[in-house]
Amino acid sequence: MVGKLRESPVTLTGQIPDSYIKIRDKAMHELGIGTMRTMRNVFTGLFIPSLLFDEYSLGEKYRLWAGKSHAGVSVIWNDIISTDLSEEITSLDIPVYFLHGRYDYTCSFALAEEFFRKIEAPVKGFYVFEKSAHCPLFEEPLKTVGIIRDDVLRGRNDHADVK
Repeated sequence: MVGKLRESPVTLTGQIPDSYIKIRDKAMHELGIGTMRTMRNVFTGLFIPSLLFDEYSLGEKYRLWAGKSHAGVSVIWNDIISTDLSEEITSLDIPVYFLHGRYDYTCSFALAEEFFRKIEAPVKGFYVFEKSAHCPLFEEPLKTVGIIRDDVLRGRNDHADVK
């Protein structure tokens, strides 16, 4: 798998190679650094469970997956690679909360923390989820609820790992 990834490097110019896209999700899920640490594939880990969500209508479920199937890695890839948010956004007039899984390789943990430290905001908190990848909401729901209840809804950052 490492060899296949090395054969399909992603650069900061041009589109993402199709050969990379074909191996990316499989690699990330098998390594526990994609959507969730214990999720090994999108079909059984997300698609099937999403069909059971009572909160979504049948039409919403269809549109969710139709949109995902057309989006690929990201429909805004060129914007993502050409924009440095740490230079574009240096301060916000609202509270800022980052909830980030330690094993998230979808969004770089190191870059997220670096960006967070640069932002000026009236209240800010960076929360590390040590057992999570990209979806701490699903992987550590009790911790997530506690942060929202105790910090976010109260405009505080008492439980933040970085303030």
